Amino acid sequence: MTYGGDDRGRRMPPPQRPPSGRPRRHQPAQMMPLPGRGSSPYDERTRPMGHGGQERPAGPPPRRPGPPQPPPGRPMDDARPPRRRKRWGFGKVLLTLLTVFVVFLAGVWVYLEFSINRVDALADYSGRPVAAEGTNWLIVGSDSRDGLTPEEQEKLVTGDSKAAGGGKRTDTIMIAHIPSNSVKPTLLSLPRDSQVTIPGHGKNKINSAFSIGGPTLLAQTVEGATGLRIDHYAEIGFGGFAKIVDAIGGVHMCVDKPMEDTLTKIKIPAGCQDLQGPQALGFVRMRHSEATPRSDLDRVANQRKFIGAMVSEIGSPGTLLNPFSLFPLLSTAPDALTMDSGDHVHNLVGLALAMRGISSGGVVTTTVPVTSGSAENWDKTKSKLLFDALKNDTEIPDSAILT
Repeated sequence: MTYGGDDRGRRMPPPQRPPSGRPRRHQPAQMMPLPGRGSSPYDERTRPMGHGGQERPAGPPPRRPGPPQPPPGRPMDDARPPRRRKRWGFGKVLLTLLTVFVVFLAGVWVYLEFSINRVDALADYSGRPVAAEGTNWLIVGSDSRDGLTPEEQEKLVTGDSKAAGGGKRTDTIMIAHIPSNSVKPTLLSLPRDSQVTIPGHGKNKINSAFSIGGPTLLAQTVEGATGLRIDHYAEIGFGGFAKIVDAIGGVHMCVDKPMEDTLTKIKIPAGCQDLQGPQALGFVRMRHSEATPRSDLDRVANQRKFIGAMVSEIGSPGTLLNPFSLFPLLSTAPDALTMDSGDHVHNLVGLALAMRGISSGGVVTTTVPVTSGSAENWDKTKSKLLFDALKNDTEIPDSAILT
């Protein structure tokens, strides 16, 4: 059978019959293209039909993009982009240094807090003065030779404790008053030979209260004699004082006249110099010398002068930033210093900050007014003006200041 059109002599294939036993499935009729208007469906019988009558594009399917391929001759690992090294900026370095400093400071704080010697120096009793304005420290320099070997005692020229009367006495008794307003702090010396009433022991030299009843009786004696309530207590002995001075490399002092003690034979030449431990101890104890004609009054004046210079030296960057000075100081201070059981390191720091102005005139330094050069009896009128000014945080009248 041939198609009536122009089929170019081709013969239609015979229809295929479905196998017997199966129902014949009719295929939908398809429109045959008119002659000359399109190609015959038999020309593209090998082309697959797409879903829904849409034809798939010819050629292989597009390839999905894969990972970047390395150049020829280079391993796969080199194809990955190189990692950038993290660089520490200035801010991060500064923050790290600050963190290290804070941790170090906290460690030192804790070390001192638990290493400093403690004593129950301040106790309540009937008739104790009430708290007034400001804060009062009782500062004691004892002549205790405890912990010193015979060689160290000879080096420091401490003298014989039996010749001094035995027991422990105080070469230095001071009250440091820190006001709660803008008035200058005060460092007040109490001459060691001052005759005062010692509770339970009658009238005697004030320094004997320490040898009789230790810090507790001394604090009670000072409170009764001055009418000032003592809030904090600090004590340092011969050996501890000298070791602290040596730890910071000496204390710079300017001595106006040559000093030679006729009893201890300690000599200190005139001029500006760094006093080491033995010389420093001799300087603050010396009273039998042509350079100290007022005896104990000159000695307490030199003690205040030296304390001002030592506090400035300890608080200077040359000490705090120098490990060769700072670490010996930190290792020496706990054994050299004794504080009241209720005191803490921050109290001691507050005292040091307040006393920094001694050398520059930012602290009033004076002695309890006395009636004679022996410094045994206090001037009642002037001393009352002095103590009232400290109680009320007011300026001390010039008439009550004894330098």
